[in-house]
Amino acid sequence: MNDSNVTLVELSVDGVPVTVASGSTILKACQAAGVSIPTLCHLEGVSSNASCGVCVVEVEGARSLVRSCVQTVSPGMQVRTNTKRVLEARRTVVELLLANHPDDCLACMRNGSCELQSMAERMGVRRKAFPRTRKEPAQDSAGLAIIRDNDKCILCGRCVAVCRETQTVSAIDFAGRGIRTRVAPFMDKALSSTVCVSCGQCTLVCPTGALTERDETDEVFADLFDPDKVVVVQTAPAIRASLGEALGLPPGSLVTGKMAAALRRLGFAKVFDTQFAADLTIMEEGSELLHRASSGGVLPMITSCSPGWISFIETFYPSLLPHLSTCKSPQQMFGSVAKTYWARKAGVDPSKMVVVSIMPCTAKKFEARRPEMRDAWAWWKDQGQDHKPFFDVDYALTTRELARMIRRAGIDFTRLPEEGFDDPLGASTGAAVIFGATGGVMEAAARTAYELATGKPLPTLELEAVRGFEGVREAALDIDGKPLRVAVAHTLKNARAILDGIAAGTSPYAFVEVMTCPGGCLGGGGQPVAPDWEKRELRRAAIYREDRGLTERKSHDNPAIKELYAVFLGKPLGHLSHELLHTEYAVRKV
Repeated sequence: MNDSNVTLVELSVDGVPVTVASGSTILKACQAAGVSIPTLCHLEGVSSNASCGVCVVEVEGARSLVRSCVQTVSPGMQVRTNTKRVLEARRTVVELLLANHPDDCLACMRNGSCELQSMAERMGVRRKAFPRTRKEPAQDSAGLAIIRDNDKCILCGRCVAVCRETQTVSAIDFAGRGIRTRVAPFMDKALSSTVCVSCGQCTLVCPTGALTERDETDEVFADLFDPDKVVVVQTAPAIRASLGEALGLPPGSLVTGKMAAALRRLGFAKVFDTQFAADLTIMEEGSELLHRASSGGVLPMITSCSPGWISFIETFYPSLLPHLSTCKSPQQMFGSVAKTYWARKAGVDPSKMVVVSIMPCTAKKFEARRPEMRDAWAWWKDQGQDHKPFFDVDYALTTRELARMIRRAGIDFTRLPEEGFDDPLGASTGAAVIFGATGGVMEAAARTAYELATGKPLPTLELEAVRGFEGVREAALDIDGKPLRVAVAHTLKNARAILDGIAAGTSPYAFVEVMTCPGGCLGGGGQPVAPDWEKRELRRAAIYREDRGLTERKSHDNPAIKELYAVFLGKPLGHLSHELLHTEYAVRKV
C-alpha cells in the first residue's frame, strides 16, 4: 500500500500529540511518542495475545485499564501511560507472576537476560508479595537439544505461537484450566517424544528460563582440561555475525578474527571453520544435482543442511524423502573429515579426538547424536583399527553457550586481536560464508554447479533473486540455454507450502533450498535471545560483507578442498565421498 493511501489517526500520549496509521495499536502509538511500554506476552512478529496485562494504559473515557498491545487507536484518543493506577496495576501483575516463579535466578541459564527479571527491576519489585498457589512441576530434561522447566513458565504464549504459526509444528500448546493451566506437549509427554523438530525457536522467544538449550559447556571445559584429549573446534558461518551481539557489541558486528582468537584462548588445539565443510558440501551437492538432472533422478532435489528441516520432512512428509539431497550437513561432513583425513594427517588418535561445533542452532545437538553419524569410526574400522565407537561430532554448542564460555573464562572479547583459522580445515570461500543466510546455499551451489555444467563462470556471482527475507523466493538459472528453476524457503511454514506442491505434482522446480529458521541460520534457535528482523538484517549484511571481501568466492576454487579430493576423497560422489559425506534419512516415528 502506498503511503498516500494510508489513513492517519491523531491522538495524544501523556499529553503529547502523535500521528500514526489507522489500525495501529496503542503500543505502537506510544513507541512513536517515545514512550516505552513494558510487555511480556507481546513479541513483535510472533505473539500479541494480551495474556499478561503488564502493558496496560489508561484511556480517557474507558472504565477499565486497556491492554495496549491489542487495543487499536481511534481519533482524538487520550492515553496516559504512567498514572498511579497504571503503575500499581503493572507492579501487581509482576508480583502475581513472581508468586509461582522459582527464586533460583543465580542458577538459571537466563540470569541477566531474563525479561521477567528485568521487568521486576523496572517495576521496583523487591520481594514476593503473594504466596505460591501451584505445585512445582517436574522438569522435562529428556531431550538432546531443549530443556523445558514449566516452573519458570509465565504462560505468555510466545512459544506456542512460534511453534504453531512460524513453524507449523504445534508440538506444544496450552493445557488445563485455571490454576492448572500450563504449556505442554500432547498428553504431557516429554518434548523429545513429540513431533518437536528441535529448531529452538521457542528458546529464542521465551522471556524466562522455561525453555532453554541443553547446556554442554561444563562437558566441553572438562575435555579442554583433559591432557589426553585433542579438542578441535569448528565455527558455523552465522556465528561470526552474531557472537559479538551476545557479548555486548552492536547487532551485526562481524567478529570473525576475534572469535578465532577467543577460541584459542579457551584452549582448543585447533580452530577450524565449518565453512571449509560448507565448500565441501557444495562440491557434493552441486555434483549430485547435476547427476540427478542428467540421469533422470528424483527432482526437485532439496537441500539437507538444516537438521530441524530434516526432522520436519521425516515427521510430516516422509513420502518426499527421496527428494532430499543425500549430503550430510557441513557440521557432519566436517566431523567425518576431521576424524579421518585430518586425524591421519596430524597423527592424532581419532578415539582421543573431540570435535566441538559452534552452531547457531539447537537442532545441531540432536543431529550430532543421530545414530548414523559415526562414519569416521566405521572408516577406521575398515582400516583395521577397531576403536570403541565414537560420533563424528562430539558436542554442538550454540552461540549463547560459546558466549557463556568466553565470559566464564574472563576473556575481554573486545580487546582481542584479529586471528585466522588453522589450516587445512580452516580454509574457505565467500560461497561458504553466505550459507548463514536464507538463500545462501542456493547461491553458493549456483556459483559452482553452473561452472561445472558449462565450463564457464556464472555471469554474476551475486544472485539477488534468491536473497532477502520473503518467505519463498524463486529464480531461473540459464544453463547453456536450458532454464533451471529454483526456489528458496525459510521457516517450516513456508517449507510446507513448497512440499505440498511437490506432493501434488505441480512443483516447477529442479532445486529447492529450505532453512528451518526465520532468516536462515542467522535467525537460528541457538542465537542471542529476543530476535527481531532488524537484528537479522544486520547479521545478513555482515555475512554478505565478508563474502565480498574474500579473494576466493566459489567453493570449487578452495585450494584446501582441491587437495582433499586429490589426496584423500578422489572425486565428488566417489566411493569414499559417499562413505563419509552422504547419508540416508528415514521416517521419524514419535
